[in-house]
Amino acid sequence: MATYGLPALAALLVWWLSTGVILMLQRLPERTYGWSFLGTSLLAAMALCVLIVTAAQTTTACAYWAFLSGVVLWGWHELAFLQGRITGPHKGACPLEASGPQRFVLAVRTLLYHELAILATLGLLAAVTWNQPNQFGLWVFLVLFVLRLSAKLNIFLGVPHLSEELLPQRLAFLKSYFGRRPMNSLFPVSITLSTLLAAYVFHAAFSGDADAFAVTGYTLVGAMVVLGTLEHWLLVLPLQDSALWRWALGRDETIHKDKTKTAASPISAVPSEGRFP
Repeated sequence: MATYGLPALAALLVWWLSTGVILMLQRLPERTYGWSFLGTSLLAAMALCVLIVTAAQTTTACAYWAFLSGVVLWGWHELAFLQGRITGPHKGACPLEASGPQRFVLAVRTLLYHELAILATLGLLAAVTWNQPNQFGLWVFLVLFVLRLSAKLNIFLGVPHLSEELLPQRLAFLKSYFGRRPMNSLFPVSITLSTLLAAYVFHAAFSGDADAFAVTGYTLVGAMVVLGTLEHWLLVLPLQDSALWRWALGRDETIHKDKTKTAASPISAVPSEGRFP
């Protein structure tokens, strides 16, 4: 049981801690942003080096290190977005008169540089792990990208529960692109596909041919898929999840968030962009 339980627990802790740290850093005064961005940039550089070193190694420790490195690189992108460093060419609210296609184009332009930077990083990770046995850093980064993109599209199309107050003031204009609907047609597809993906990854982990390295790596990635699926459900279920990150949000913001969700008005970035970096 520990063979699967320990990696799953590790993924849960990494998800919880990394999300909280990013939320906490973006709440600090702007005078701290330079230092926090410098620190996370150094961590991201170290994470890339770790991925290069561990790509050819198939120990359980290297599976953990690769997974953690992929999450660190993802977190760097999330913080860069929340601090307004890498966003998009359009930095304004959506006009009230904008049609559906116009609203979509404008929404894409608000995130364009952020998404392109993620794609560039994804290409870099694929290059440094090409034909190597340890690609779990690449896989977790890809999973986070796909699930976050799905969450963004669902938020754009409309969901009942949004954690809008998690966005910093400099990105408050993004709220004008959020849709509010009881349900949208993409949501069932997103849930179905993410659930099937989790089943596929865990099937690889439970395979009789899987060694300790494969079991650890696939369980880590599979757990992250499950957590990403949970984040999708939190967009439609009236659950107050702020208690998980009260230590990062602060008491006042937690109370405000609870009221907002109860009223059915992140992380979606946004996280959030909201929730697992």
